[in-house]
Amino acid sequence: MLLTKKTLLITGGTGLVGNGIKSISKNYPHYDFIYISSKDYNLSLMNDTIKMFEDTKPSYVIHLAACVGGLYKNMNNKVEMLEKNLMINYNVVKCCHDYKVEKMVACLSTCIFPDKVTYPIDESMLHNGPPHHSNDAYAYAKRMLHIHCNAYRENFGDNFVCVTPTNIYGHHDNFDLENGHVLPALIHKCFLAKSQGVDFVVRGTGTPLRQFIYSEDLGRLIMWVLENYGSDGSDGSDGSDGSDGSDGSDEGVILSVPENHEISIGDVARIIAKKFEYSDRLVFDSSYSDGQYKKTVSSKKIIGLVENFQFTDIETGISDTIDWFQKNK
Repeated sequence: MLLTKKTLLITGGTGLVGNGIKSISKNYPHYDFIYISSKDYNLSLMNDTIKMFEDTKPSYVIHLAACVGGLYKNMNNKVEMLEKNLMINYNVVKCCHDYKVEKMVACLSTCIFPDKVTYPIDESMLHNGPPHHSNDAYAYAKRMLHIHCNAYRENFGDNFVCVTPTNIYGHHDNFDLENGHVLPALIHKCFLAKSQGVDFVVRGTGTPLRQFIYSEDLGRLIMWVLENYGSDGSDGSDGSDGSDGSDGSDEGVILSVPENHEISIGDVARIIAKKFEYSDRLVFDSSYSDGQYKKTVSSKKIIGLVENFQFTDIETGISDTIDWFQKNK
């Protein structure tokens, strides 16, 4: 029998997570993957977004596109982070409904959870308080994406679900020194420091704790969610969280390594320095802000849903990422 493929559109598809999905796409021959970048369409404009849907006619959408950056971009460009993300998400979600997409998986971020919260954070806590002031503009825009998806589920029965990855790293990351996330920026900084024979300086004390997930692992989990989570229109849960999803709402699912995989920024820097054989020149500059000390999330839900999932250990993942960076820098 001929295999009938369905079109799977991935917004922001040429970035870190999109490439994570691309790396495992050969395992999903029943999809015609279309990876969209900002060079193809400006999704902050409705006319461009409509044109993308007209051109691709997707059956499924994985919505990754966002205006993103590290700690300092979030602190210094709040208007841009708020407005661009609100517009991008509004346009994509509305078009997914208008063009009768069978299912959309939209990507949030663990940094949008409340600042003052008990740990570990789980899916039910998203709207329980304000986010950290350093990234509140970005965080509220992403929270509205979750509210928007639930509104369409409740009013129209659209199968829109949100996933919340923890800190992602891997091939095709943004290694920009100022606007990249912490791990790829540290890789670039250590590379330059060794090239120039100067100290590898890490901003802050190195004490904050984070959970990092390798982009290929995240790609596999997102594809699992697309094919399995809430595919019957339910919230995908067993009701153990007290919600049967009867109102159409859905808490989504956090995609993260387990809590015991949490690691300090300092230890990440030490792994990077060791890989570059530059450990003796690693120093920490405590005059810079550390940002949020910790934001430990629970992976209980996804681990309960996807049995025996094997996460890439952090040293292997960082080593592979550094190898990719050096070949493609």
